[in-house]
Amino acid sequence: MILLFVGDVVGKPGRRALARILPRLVDEHQVDYSVVNIENSAGGFGVTPAVLSEIDELAIDCYTSGNHIWDKKEGVELLDLEPRLLRPANYPEGAPGSGLHVGETAAGIKVATINLEGQVFMKALESPFRVADGLLAGLDDDVKVILVDFHCEATSEKQAMGFFLDGRVSAVIGTHTHAPTADERILPQGTAFQTDAGMTGPYESVIGMRHDKVLRRFMTQLRTPFEVAKRDVRLAAVKIDVDESTGHARSIERFLIRHEP
Repeated sequence: MILLFVGDVVGKPGRRALARILPRLVDEHQVDYSVVNIENSAGGFGVTPAVLSEIDELAIDCYTSGNHIWDKKEGVELLDLEPRLLRPANYPEGAPGSGLHVGETAAGIKVATINLEGQVFMKALESPFRVADGLLAGLDDDVKVILVDFHCEATSEKQAMGFFLDGRVSAVIGTHTHAPTADERILPQGTAFQTDAGMTGPYESVIGMRHDKVLRRFMTQLRTPFEVAKRDVRLAAVKIDVDESTGHARSIERFLIRHEP
């Protein structure tokens, strides 16, 4: 079966690219199940009901996120209303929402999506490694296909998670840094891995934001507001071919597709 993961959708430019390109990818590559990270989809920070409603018209089976899922109050409220919208599972008990979703393909194959957040250079959360262990232990035996979105700053932590889960999940795909890495591969025990899928948004930018606004903050150390950039919009994604009987990956392929308005 074919899994498709789309990297962090940034603002309206990212949503437009997603709407234009995702249907073609799903059709051309006969995608069975698709997961999209939408934590930056509303103005670059968080998600809103209106944005989720817009995106929900597309062929998306599960939504992942990261540290910015908390940036809009109305987006936080969605976490308890939409089970397909995940937040990282290693936030403390009592946080809204869930970090695990189990869905099915049209052919009835169960697919688990796990969302985790790193600790290095980020918040003091529970160990994503120990939380991953617990979530996997709680899955039914017939859930073989498992995709992990590891939202993380440090490349070392992402790669460590890949080897930690090698052979136990179908894929570990990193998000958060918005820069696609060229290290997609199948790890020794059969898990597909990429350090970062990259972002779906404007690449003439600093991780999706207008570079002049970001430079001003670096130069002055003042908290000047950021603004989503508009030029050189691309969709970043990764396709994973999985043996549904074992959950092991056969191949992984990355995409960085320019959006032509």
